[in-house]
Amino acid sequence: METQRPRILIVDDEPNIRQGLAEALHGQGYEIEQASSGEAALELLQSSPFHLVLLDLVMEEMDGIDVLREVNRQYPKTEVVIITAHGTIETAVMALKEGAYDYLTKPINVKRFRSYVHNILRSQELEEENRQLREQLRTRQEYGQIVGRSEKLLTILEMIEQLAPTDVTILIEGESGTGKELVAHAIHQKSGRGHQPFISVNCGALPKELIGSELFGHEKGAFTGAAQQKQGRFELAHRGTLFLDEIAEMDLEAQVTLLRILEEGKFRRVGGTREVEVSVRVIAATNKSLEEQVEKRRFRNDLYYRLNVVRMSLPPLRQRREDIQLLAHHFLGTFCAKYHKPGLKFSPEVTARFVEYEWPGNIRQLKNCIERTVILERGTEIGLDLLQELVDRESQVVAESGILVGQSLAEMEKEMIRQTLEHTGGHRKRTAQVLGISERDLYYKLKKYRLK
Repeated sequence: METQRPRILIVDDEPNIRQGLAEALHGQGYEIEQASSGEAALELLQSSPFHLVLLDLVMEEMDGIDVLREVNRQYPKTEVVIITAHGTIETAVMALKEGAYDYLTKPINVKRFRSYVHNILRSQELEEENRQLREQLRTRQEYGQIVGRSEKLLTILEMIEQLAPTDVTILIEGESGTGKELVAHAIHQKSGRGHQPFISVNCGALPKELIGSELFGHEKGAFTGAAQQKQGRFELAHRGTLFLDEIAEMDLEAQVTLLRILEEGKFRRVGGTREVEVSVRVIAATNKSLEEQVEKRRFRNDLYYRLNVVRMSLPPLRQRREDIQLLAHHFLGTFCAKYHKPGLKFSPEVTARFVEYEWPGNIRQLKNCIERTVILERGTEIGLDLLQELVDRESQVVAESGILVGQSLAEMEKEMIRQTLEHTGGHRKRTAQVLGISERDLYYKLKKYRLK
């Protein structure tokens, strides 16, 4: 249930008993509602959920057993405790068989009653926490190191589920450090190729003269230093997945061979004459616009369309701020275990600053930042003293905005607001904070300077 405070419904056709139970639970942090009949109870349950129903067994018109059956049928997460007199114990036992959590007999000891209710709700809370932990563990097992719960991330996870069973070629776009390889690996793991190799190659890190050999292999004696035959990444990825990172950096000559492999499923090693057939799923990634690279004739148009069968765009970290704390604590746990520093935690100021910061280097920057602070921290709490670059960063951005001498104050103010808005991604509250003005003043200046 999503309500934060436990909600309790007391159902009894005797007003004195209802009021007595409500007063016994008063001041315990619960939201308490009362119903004088079974019908009224079901109406209240329909309007909003309850954690616990305290239900009188014997009532006119609709008795407690009928109400219990309806609650179990419609609201299975709601616990029901039957309240009964001594003369109806046999009926109370029957209620247990119908799914009641327990039964209490009148008269009720107030002190024990409070503790009893507290234990039931605490048990519910622990069960829900365990369920969430199991769900998080299942998600982490399914998606590796992909951590988060934002809408943008959930959309990506849905696409992974849809695309994994297919062999379609995928192009993943996103800024550096947004987790493109993690997404590619998750697609591979959930596909029919998951038990076969996942081979990753950074096209931008391969020298132009070696890219053909690295991707497609070479024959013995193909060039000076080729002392033996070598398999390329495509052969190593046979029956599995090949991840081509920074595909925009691939040499034009190598692009021709790549296009042929994607279309025909075969190639020749460097210096070879025999064609090698492979079954490889290709996932490519780029932090550049391939459309722009095509326009500049740095990337083949036909290869672009062949790679861009399905496109996935990964959001930068600043667009999924609700995931930052989850990621930060995930990395903290990882590096505390790695460097044998159990119990290390973030100060509240650091946690708040993490969420506010723009993270131009995205998840990779956050991960590296936390690893560095875990190594350097000698106490039990990570404070802002080890994260000074995060404190200073935004003031530096504004200071380095390049405003020219000779501009009027109004022109300088307009340009500063425009560049700060651009830096914060149009986030008005954050822009006002960086500029040191109120949101109301910022709104007035936006209208004054006709800025969007």
